[in-house]
Formats: sequence, C-alpha cells, structure tokens
Amino acid sequence: MYDPPRPDAKELIAALQDRGVAVKMLTGDALPVASEIARGVGLDDIKRMADLKAEIAQTGSNEKLDLFAGADGFAEVFPEDKYIVVQHLQAAGHVTGMTGDGVNDAPALRQAEVGIAVSTATDVAKGAASVVLTEPGLTNIVELVEQGRTIYQRILTWIINKISRTILKAAFVAVAYVVTGKFAVSALAMLLLTFMTDFAKISLATDNVRPSRKPETWNIGGFIIVSVALGVAMVAETLFFLWIGWSNFGLATSDTTLYTFSFLMLLYFAVFSVVSARERSWFWATLPSKTFLAAVAADVIAGTVLTLVGLPGFTPLPWWQTLALFVYAMVSCLILNDALKVAMIKWRVPDTEVGKRVDLAPQIAKRAYELYAQGGRQDGRAIQDWEQAEREIRKDDGHK
Repeated sequence: MYDPPRPDAKELIAALQDRGVAVKMLTGDALPVASEIARGVGLDDIKRMADLKAEIAQTGSNEKLDLFAGADGFAEVFPEDKYIVVQHLQAAGHVTGMTGDGVNDAPALRQAEVGIAVSTATDVAKGAASVVLTEPGLTNIVELVEQGRTIYQRILTWIINKISRTILKAAFVAVAYVVTGKFAVSALAMLLLTFMTDFAKISLATDNVRPSRKPETWNIGGFIIVSVALGVAMVAETLFFLWIGWSNFGLATSDTTLYTFSFLMLLYFAVFSVVSARERSWFWATLPSKTFLAAVAADVIAGTVLTLVGLPGFTPLPWWQTLALFVYAMVSCLILNDALKVAMIKWRVPDTEVGKRVDLAPQIAKRAYELYAQGGRQDGRAIQDWEQAEREIRKDDGHK
C-alpha cells in the first residue's frame, strides 16, 4: 500500500524554499515511512517528534533553543503535538505558518501567525485559520506569500513618498518665507497640490511590484532614514532652483508668478519622486502599471494646463521656464535622488542583498542535533550541544 503525496507537493515546497520559507512536514506515520515520503518531495531530514519533546522537557522551556530549526519535518506526531511544534518555533523567534484541515488542527492553526485551512477543511479548522484556500491543493500558498510581500512593498512606497513629500512641502514653504519674506506657495496652489497628487498615490495600489525573494520584516527604521534623506535632498534642490528663479526670472517682483513657479516645481517634484520611490532599486528596474503612468501623466498635464489658462492667482510662465522646471525636477528625482535612494538603502537597510547577514540558525540547529545523536541522545546535553555547534558553525563562517 502506498499513499503518495499530491503531485504538486514537490513543486510547491521548492517554490516556497526559493522564497526563503522553510517548510516542515508533520505526520503521524512512523519515521521510516515518513522519511521515504519526505524524500519524494525534497525534504531529507525528518526527526521523531519524541526527540523534540525530550529536548523541551530537559530544558524546562522553549526559550532560545532551536535544535529543530534544521529539521525538515517530524514523524510520529500526535494531534496535540502540532500545537507544540508551532509554539516551539515561535519561542525560537520564527514567524510560523501552519496548514491543516481537521478539528484537531484548530489549536495549531489558531496559534500560528498564519493559519491556513485547505479548501476541504472542516468548519472548525476554517474558523480557527486566518486564511482559507478556495481551490484544491496548496499551490495558492505561493500566491499568498507573493501577495503579502507585494502589499508590503506598496506600503513601503507610500511611507517613503509620504515622509519625503511632507518634509519637502513644509520645509520649502518655511525656509522660502524666512529667506524671501513672502509665501512662495499660495493657499490655492497648496490645495491643488494636495488634491492632484492624491490620484498618483491612489494609483500605486495598481502598480507593478516585484515581491522580494526573502521574508520581510516590519522593522522599517532604515527606510524612515532613507525617506528623511530624500526629503532633505528635495528641499535643497527646490530652494536652489527657487534662488535661480528669484535672481533671473523676476519672481521677486510678481507674487502670482512666484506662486506659479513654486506650484509647478512642487508638482513636478511630487510626480517624479513617486516614480523613484516605487522601486527599492533603480527606478527603471520594473515597468510601472498603465494606471499609474496614466495618473502621473494626468497630474503633469492638468497642473501645467491650469497655470496656462489664467487661473486666479497664477500667472502663466514662458514655455521655456516651464520646460526648465520639468527637466530640472526629472533630473533631480530620477538621477540624483534615485542614486541617493539606492545608496541609502544599501547602507541603512540591513536586509538588502548588499552586505546582508546570513542566518546561521538552521546550520547550528542541524549540527547540534548531530552532536546530540553522536552523544547517544543523552539527557541534559541540549544546551552544551547547542553551544558547541554554534562555536563550530560561526568559526567556519568567519573563515569564508
């Protein structure tokens, strides 16, 4: 008799592992049977559940001991053991997902950060889960992971854009007033800026986004620093061009001309800055969505036309001044500030590909279990085995 895994199981596990998600199999089968099934889907290191429970009993808690992080799954699992596995992994600092379909899976589904009930699950399991699959199989889990990371990237774009733009508008108006003695932007112009740029920000929800190939974290302090740096850079750039306009374009003698000049400059900077902020790498790394491009183009065209039709409080600028503002904002945001963004992310965000730290916990856990097995599975050696494994792995890593 042979009960094979689903045909898509191996493909699913490989896809999740490629995205940085460690997959573990839990089964009530005996270890030889479980190991044979697991090898067929790419999981080679299966342990007995009794070993995990023995380690927990020896240490008295789950705290900081992650001996089973390197295991690919557990055999001889009782229904209540699933909850123990989830709890143990969480205590070791892992964000844990759990799939299940039966009533006895409900506690583990509820305990996991992401409980996933399959389409054929019982009502109890579906009620305990945070996600319910609507189609047979588990392949939708990959799409679930990618959707979550896509949303994360869009939220990051909004945060970077919001912080940098707020700094730009507030600091530009304040510094320009202190230096010139005039408000560089009228109330109507600021209202139009807020209203018009909202369309571009809303369209970010439809933008093309590259999901990251590794798990994300909500530790976004580095991105806030990047946002502040971009905001300060844009303040310096806009004030510099305001000084050029003040000295050469006659802005000092006409308030309405000053309002038009500042309005167009802030509008163009808003448009091009969001084009840069939407991508963690260089802005050309991914093609924006058609909806986003249409919203950005509509903002530029509408804002430019409003200043040309003689809207109250605006004096139309010569075409060459409008073109100069457009080109200056484009070069500043898509070349200078985009380079600053990439450099700051590499420097201040620890999870970027450049200089990222390697997680050694799985290697340490695997070596610790080897030491535990070599020592005859003696009680009370969990901490010593872990410390020895950590010294060996970190020593080897330091020589690479």
